[in-house]
Amino acid sequence: MKKLTIKDIDVRDKRLLIRVDFNVPLDANQHIMSDGRIRATLPTIKYAVEQGAKVVLTSHLGRPKGQIVPEMSLRLIAGRLGELLNKDVRFVENCVGPEVEAAANALKSGDVLLLENVRFHRSETRNDPVFSEQLARLGDIYVDDAFACAHRVHSSTVGVAAFFDTRVAGFLMEKELVCMGEVLDNPAKPFMIILGGAKIKDKIPLIENLFDGGNLILVGGGMAFTFLKVQGKEVGHSLVDYESFDFVESILKTRPDRILLPGDCVVSDYVDIKAKKLGQIRTVSCDEIPEDWTGLDIGPDTIASFSHTCQRAKTIVWNGPMGIFEIAEASKGTYAIANVLADLTSTGVKTIIGGGESASAVEKAGVADRLTHVSTGGGASLEFLQGNSLPGIEVLDDQPR
Repeated sequence: MKKLTIKDIDVRDKRLLIRVDFNVPLDANQHIMSDGRIRATLPTIKYAVEQGAKVVLTSHLGRPKGQIVPEMSLRLIAGRLGELLNKDVRFVENCVGPEVEAAANALKSGDVLLLENVRFHRSETRNDPVFSEQLARLGDIYVDDAFACAHRVHSSTVGVAAFFDTRVAGFLMEKELVCMGEVLDNPAKPFMIILGGAKIKDKIPLIENLFDGGNLILVGGGMAFTFLKVQGKEVGHSLVDYESFDFVESILKTRPDRILLPGDCVVSDYVDIKAKKLGQIRTVSCDEIPEDWTGLDIGPDTIASFSHTCQRAKTIVWNGPMGIFEIAEASKGTYAIANVLADLTSTGVKTIIGGGESASAVEKAGVADRLTHVSTGGGASLEFLQGNSLPGIEVLDDQPR
């Protein structure tokens, strides 16, 4: 799936409408908690500026549901982006309309303009053609650098492309397609998949698409307790995805030697995730989980087992944390695996992190820049690895054969 990129075309003096993903986490005081997604777009924006393009950036932030929500304004993003670019980033308080068009038309080569949150308009998520055409008036070339939104059929990701003759990928989008594409098309083997998080149901297509006879799956996080429950073990109040029982039972029967489950886990008799509070904490065998306790994380023996198994891999895909890593006492498994993968990357192993919570985990562990690729898209990376076509990618121009 080779798409034309911004480097394949002449952008000098052209207005580039670049769809980026500045949907960054904010704290209660409207401070940016992590600017990783902003930094991820810098190569594309800097290249466009250096080549003398006129840059118009469009993004969403949060889920305002078609309403103007001041707390979800992109104005504060403009300030942070300006600091990272070391140049002035202009901001307009809308994303369509005469004033916005005038601002886009007034840009000079090398200027950067950030539009207001595109989701302040209901028409965005409805992929409204009128709204799409209004967005298209702001550029001469469409550039998509928002892989995280590529699975959304919205005006700024799909509809707008119909109004451009040239539709190319930015550098971040290109990197996502290359790194994730290699996993699907020709991964170096042995190929291992580390899965965590809560629900199995959402990852069944991923398992079915990547789980051939030669691959191994290491299961941690909340997912593991469903596997243990199917095996007839007591899991207490731990997360169990009952909807996926049949699937888990089938996979344990047909390929038990290709599934590695935890042997021990960290448990607590009281869990309040929102308050980040726990009661008593123990490490127990997965055969001895107390009936009124809740599983929080993989235990030290499992960390050692998973780490040892990963040493054999040439390619590793990780999607989903090993525990409730937002709570310090339940974060050791996730951070340990993150560090193992970082060390393996330095030896030539390809390590792909599938976005979402996994991406947050490796960033908090301080190893994100030591891995082969950390996807910026949670849902999009999951869809891509399931083998599904993403509408935001399909609308981009193909490389000539």
